[in-house]
Amino acid sequence: MDEILEILVNDARTSPEEIAVMVGKSRADVKKSIKAFEDNHTILKYTTVVNREKTDSLVHALIEVTVEPQRGIGYDAVGERIINFPEVVTAYLLSGTYDLLVIVEGKDLKEVASFVSEKLATLDRVTGTVTHFLLKKYKEHGVVFHEKEKNKRLQVSP
Repeated sequence: MDEILEILVNDARTSPEEIAVMVGKSRADVKKSIKAFEDNHTILKYTTVVNREKTDSLVHALIEVTVEPQRGIGYDAVGERIINFPEVVTAYLLSGTYDLLVIVEGKDLKEVASFVSEKLATLDRVTGTVTHFLLKKYKEHGVVFHEKEKNKRLQVSP
C-alpha cells in the first residue's frame, strides 16, 4: 500500500504537512497524491471509528444470506437490492456456506427482526437467512474497544 494511504488509514486527520514530513515529500506533492486517490476512487470516504456503546443503544446484527444466483448476473442483482435498504450498513459477497454477509443496525431487536422477516427474507432469490446479534465489539478496523485494566495491586516479592 502507498505510504500516504497507509498514514491516512491509520489516522485520516493527519494533515498534508504532517504527512509530507513523515514521507519526505513536499506538501504540494502530498496534496496532489491525495487528490489523485480521491479522484480515482481509491479514497472513498474519510471516517471515524466510534465506540457506539458510549453514544447510543443501536442493535447490530450480522446476517448470513443464501441466494439463488441469476443467470448472467450472478449475485449482483440481489446484492444491489439489499444495499439500498437504509438498515443495511455493510454487505459482502462471500465464498463458503453463505453467499452474502449483511450487517444491519436498528433501534432494537424487534426492528432488526422485522427487517429480516419482512424485507430481506422475502426478496426474490433469497433462499435463507441466519441472523447473529452483535453482543460486544472487541476490535474493529484495528481499534481495540475495551482495554484490559492494568493491575492496580502492589507487587509483593518474597
